[in-house]
Amino acid sequence: MAASPVATPLKEGDEGTVTLSIPCAPEYVGTARLTILGIASRMNFAYDHIEDIRLAVGEACTNAIDRAARLKGSNDGAPALITITSHIEPSRLTIEVTDHAGKAATAANGGVDTGVPAGDIEGMNPQELGALLMEILVDEVNIEGMPEGGTRVRLVKYTEASTTTT
Repeated sequence: MAASPVATPLKEGDEGTVTLSIPCAPEYVGTARLTILGIASRMNFAYDHIEDIRLAVGEACTNAIDRAARLKGSNDGAPALITITSHIEPSRLTIEVTDHAGKAATAANGGVDTGVPAGDIEGMNPQELGALLMEILVDEVNIEGMPEGGTRVRLVKYTEASTTTT
């Protein structure tokens, strides 16, 4: 009789970090989502929460790709990359999605990212809509510009065990 795969909840000492770097291109968003599926499945998340995390990571990657497209040519010809770093802890999963798009453009403008367009749809640009969606899907969202150019999106999702004990 084959054993059914069951995710064993993480315990103290099971912390770890998984890092994935992908080209800043739409065809690699699926790779990021599959990686997060594997990581979140290992933790004590309900299926719906795993799907929420996957969607939030996909949205962060899509925003990075859109931003890189607007800033095309500002990385001195180097292809832009997205780095997804997952910090695994027993009580939460913290995911940092960092793009390195627009290094040269940001530096040339005194640290000001000129790649974000003015509002497109009723005063909201697509990145703001993506940020709103991410805030709905995970417990914490922090979006910050990087001094060397690019953007870091930090997503945090707490496990059920950590939310019921607080």
